[in-house]
Amino acid sequence: MQSAKLGQVWSITLAICCVAGYGYISNNSQLLAQPQLQTRTESQITADKFLNAGNQQIEKSQYREALQSYQSALAIYQDIKNLNGEGNSFIGLGKVYISLGQYKKAIGFYQQSLSIFKQIQDRKGEGTSLKNLGNASYYLGKYPKAIDYYQQSLTIAQQIGDRVEEGNSLGNLGNAYDSLGQYQKALTSHQQSLEIFKQIGDRQGEGSALGNLGNTYSNLGQYQKAIDFYQQAIKIAIQVGDRNAEGANLGNLGSAYNSLGQYQKAIDFYQNSLDIAKLIGDRHGEGTALNSLGSAYNSLGLYQKSIAFYQESLAITQEIGDRHGEGTALNNLGESYRSLGQYQKAIDFYQKSLAISKQIGDRNGEGTSLNNLGSVYNTLGQYQKAIDFYQKSLEISKQIGDLTSVGAALNNLGNAYYSLGLYQNALEFYQQSLAISKQIGDRNSEGSALGNLGITYRVLGQNSKAIDFYQQSLDIFKQIGYREGEGKSLNNLGYLFAIQNHPELAIFFYKQSINVRESIRKDIRTLNKEEQKSYLETVAFSYKRLADLLLKQDRVIEALQVLDLLKVQELEDYLKNIKGNDRTSQGVRLLEPERLMATQNLAINYEQMAERSRQLTNQIKQLPKAEIDKTPDYLQQLPKGTVLIYPLILEDRLEIILFAPNTPPIHRAVPIKRSELEVIVIEFLWNLRDLTSEDFLEDSQRIYNLLLKPIETDLKNAQAKTILYAPDGMLRYIPITALHDGKKFLIEEYAVNNLIAYILSDFTPKTKAKIRILAGAFGGKQSKENFGQSALPATLVEVQEIQKILQNSTVLKEAEFSRRSIETQIPNHTILHLATHASFNTGAPDKSFILFGNGDTIRLNEISDLKMSNLDLIVLSACQTAVGKLGNGVEILGFGYQVQKAGAKSAIASLWKVSDIGTQVLMEAFYGELTKDNMTSSEALRRAQISLIRSSKYNHPNYWAAFFVIGNGL
Repeated sequence: MQSAKLGQVWSITLAICCVAGYGYISNNSQLLAQPQLQTRTESQITADKFLNAGNQQIEKSQYREALQSYQSALAIYQDIKNLNGEGNSFIGLGKVYISLGQYKKAIGFYQQSLSIFKQIQDRKGEGTSLKNLGNASYYLGKYPKAIDYYQQSLTIAQQIGDRVEEGNSLGNLGNAYDSLGQYQKALTSHQQSLEIFKQIGDRQGEGSALGNLGNTYSNLGQYQKAIDFYQQAIKIAIQVGDRNAEGANLGNLGSAYNSLGQYQKAIDFYQNSLDIAKLIGDRHGEGTALNSLGSAYNSLGLYQKSIAFYQESLAITQEIGDRHGEGTALNNLGESYRSLGQYQKAIDFYQKSLAISKQIGDRNGEGTSLNNLGSVYNTLGQYQKAIDFYQKSLEISKQIGDLTSVGAALNNLGNAYYSLGLYQNALEFYQQSLAISKQIGDRNSEGSALGNLGITYRVLGQNSKAIDFYQQSLDIFKQIGYREGEGKSLNNLGYLFAIQNHPELAIFFYKQSINVRESIRKDIRTLNKEEQKSYLETVAFSYKRLADLLLKQDRVIEALQVLDLLKVQELEDYLKNIKGNDRTSQGVRLLEPERLMATQNLAINYEQMAERSRQLTNQIKQLPKAEIDKTPDYLQQLPKGTVLIYPLILEDRLEIILFAPNTPPIHRAVPIKRSELEVIVIEFLWNLRDLTSEDFLEDSQRIYNLLLKPIETDLKNAQAKTILYAPDGMLRYIPITALHDGKKFLIEEYAVNNLIAYILSDFTPKTKAKIRILAGAFGGKQSKENFGQSALPATLVEVQEIQKILQNSTVLKEAEFSRRSIETQIPNHTILHLATHASFNTGAPDKSFILFGNGDTIRLNEISDLKMSNLDLIVLSACQTAVGKLGNGVEILGFGYQVQKAGAKSAIASLWKVSDIGTQVLMEAFYGELTKDNMTSSEALRRAQISLIRSSKYNHPNYWAAFFVIGNGL
C-alpha cells in the first residue's frame, strides 16, 4: 500500500472490540415505585413476594425466573385490581425485556406502567416509567427520544422534590449526551448530578456520578482524568458496600488502562471485576468482564486467549438470554479472527452480530457491525465493498445522532478513498471528520484527521500544506498526551524532510519519533487493527530509512542503535507482547544540536525548512568524531575478542556494520539490489537442504564475498574469535557458519552466536551450573506417522546417548514426553533437550509450534509462559523454518526472544530438518564437548560442527550447518 511510504493513515474505530461499557443508566430495582400503604390481603402479600423475588432475580441476571415472578405478580395484582402493583409489575417486565435485548417489548410494558401511574396520579411512578422509556430508547440508539423522556422524568422529580430521582435523571441525560458525542453537555449533566448527590448525602448516587464522569473523560481520550474519577467511585462503592458498583468501576478502570496500552494492569482490574461478579452472582457482569479480558488479550496479540474469553462471554449471554451481550461477543470474536487473518470467519461473526442488532432494534450495534464489515473488506483490499459498508454505518450514525460514530465513519471513508488513490474524495471526508471532531471536542480524532489530511496533501505533492497539517496534528497529540499519535506525526515530518533532501532534519524528526515509540514500549502501546497494518509497515520502513540516512552521514554508532531497536520492533510486530527495558526506553541518543532543537520546540514551516536544515547540518559538522561515535557503556562490556556484525538489506545495497569494543564502529556498503540478493540466498538455502547437491560451495563463496569479505581485514585487526551475528530479513534463513572463503568454512575460524538484539542482552560472564539435562524424544516407528508428523526413531537413540554421556539426566520418551511432564520437571534441570518436531513459520505466531511425544503442542507465543529461569540452554534438535517463499525471518528471532523471556539464557535450533542420524551424531559430539571445563554452548557447537566437517560421512553442510545458537551463548 502506497501509504506505507508516505505516512501513517489514522483509522478511527467505533466500539468494535471494546468492552460492553459499564454505564450508569439508572434502572435499578430499588428505584421502582413501592406499593402504596394499605391493608394487605393474603393475595397482595403473595403478589408482593413475587414482585420482590423478581427484583432479586433480575439483580442476579436470572431473567427467565424474573419474568415468571413478575408475570405471577401482575396476574394477582390485576385480579385484585391493585393498580399500583400492576404498574410496578409492568416496570419489572420491562426491565426483564431490556436485559434480554428485546427493547420494543420493554417499551410496550413501560407505556402500560406510565398509563396506570398517570391514571392513579402517582407522580413518582410516572417519573420512573418515563425514565425507563428513556432507557429503552437509549438502548435502541434513539438518543434524542431518550433525552426527551429523561427531561420529562427530570421535570417531575424537580416538581415533587425527589432529589434522588433528579440526580438519576441528570446522570441518564449525561449518558445520552455522551452517546451523541455532546461531551460538554454530558459533563455538565454529570456534574449537576454529582452536586445533588453530595448535597443530600447519597454516597451511592455520588459514586454513580463519579463513574459517569469517568466514562465521559474516557470518551474524550482523557484517560488519566477518567482513572481518577473511577478510583473515587470505587472508594465510595467499597465504603457503602455496593459490590455491583465496585465491580463495574473496576471494569471501567481496566478499560482506561487498556486504552493507555497498559494491558497487564487492565487484565488485573478486569479479573477483579470478574471475581466480584461471580461472588455476587451477577451473570451479566460476569459476561461483561470476560468480554473485557478478551479485549485486553486481543490487544496483546494473544488471539487464542482472547477467543477463549469471548467464547465464555458468548456462552453466558446466550444462557441468560442477553441478546445485546451476545451481539457484542460475536462482534469481538470477529475482531480476533480478523487479527488472525481468518477473514471469512471474521465476516461470519460480524454478520451474526449484525443480524442480532437488527432483530433487537439496536441501531448503534447495527452501525458498529457495518463499520466492522467495512474494516475487514478494507483489510482485504476490497475498497468499494468497504465504502458501501462505511456508508451504511454513516447513515445509521447520522439517523441516531451519534456524532462520534459519524466522525469515525467519515474518517474511515477517507481512508478507503485514499487507498483507491481518489485523494480529492479522501480530503473531503477527512475535512468533514475534522469538523465534527472540533464540534464535539474530541481532540484525539481531531489530531488523527489533521494527520490524514497531511498525508493526503503529501501524496498530492503539496508539501507546504502537508507540513502545516503534520505540525497541527503533532501539537494536539502533545497537548493531550497521546504519545502514539505524537510518534506518528514526527515520523511523517521525518519522511517529508527526507524526500526534500534535508537529511539532518529528517534524522532529527525520525529520531524523536523512534524515541517516543521506545519510551512507551515498556507499557506496550495500544493500536486498533486498522492502524496496525499501515503502522507496522511504516515502522519498519522508518527505522530502516533512519539507519540508511545515518550511514550515509557516516554516523555508524547511531545507525547501529537504530538497527538494534528495529529488531525489537520486528519482534513486537510479530509477537505483539514485547516490553522494553531501561535501555530501549532511551531510544537513540540525540546529539547536542538536536537536543537543543528539541527543547526549543519550534514548529518548522515549508519556507523555513532549508535554513533550519543548513543550521543543524553546520552545528553537527562541528562536533568531534568521538562525540558522534560515543558508545553505550553496556556495549563496551563485550568480552575481548567478541564482535558484533549487523548487516542491513536496503533496496540498492547491503550495508555491513562491524563493532568491536574500544574501537570506532565501521560500515561497508556493498552494491547489490535486494531482489538479486534474495535469488542468491534462496539458491544457497535449497542447495544446503539438498544432500545430493555440491553447488552449495559456489553460493557459499558468493555470499561470503558479499557479507564477510568487505570486513575480513577489520575482523583480523579486532582479533575476533567470536561473532555476535544479528542478521537482517532473509539473511536469517541461511547459516553464516556455512559461508566459505575458498579455503575453509567460517565456523572453522570463529564461534558464532546469533543475537536477538544487543539492547536486550546481558554480556556479563555467567557462572556455569552443574549440567542436569531433561531430554524428550518424539520417537515412533520408521515410515510411520504420529499426530500428522513423520516418526523420528533416531531421537530415541539420541536421548539415550545423551544419558550415557551425562549420567545425571532425565529422559522422557514418546507418550511420557508430554507438555505437562516437561513443565513440572524443568525446575530441576539446567538444559532442556527436545528431540522432536518443531516448526517456525512466517505469519502469526500461532502457526509456529513445538510438538510433544503424546501429541501435545506449545505454540511460539506460549513459550514465555514456561518458567525457565534456571535453564542455561534449550536445544531443539529437529525443528525447521519455513520452506518456500521467504519472509523476514522474524519467527526465528521470535523463538529466541520467547526462550529468553521465559528465563533461559540461550537456545540451539535448526534452520531445516536434518536427517535423523545426522542430528544424532552432531548432538553426541556437542554434549561430549559441553561437559568440558569452562565450555560455552556456542564453542561446544562449533567444535561439534567442525568434527562433522572433518568426517567423511557427515561433512555436507546439510548435516551440521542448520544448527545455530541464539541468545547469550557466551
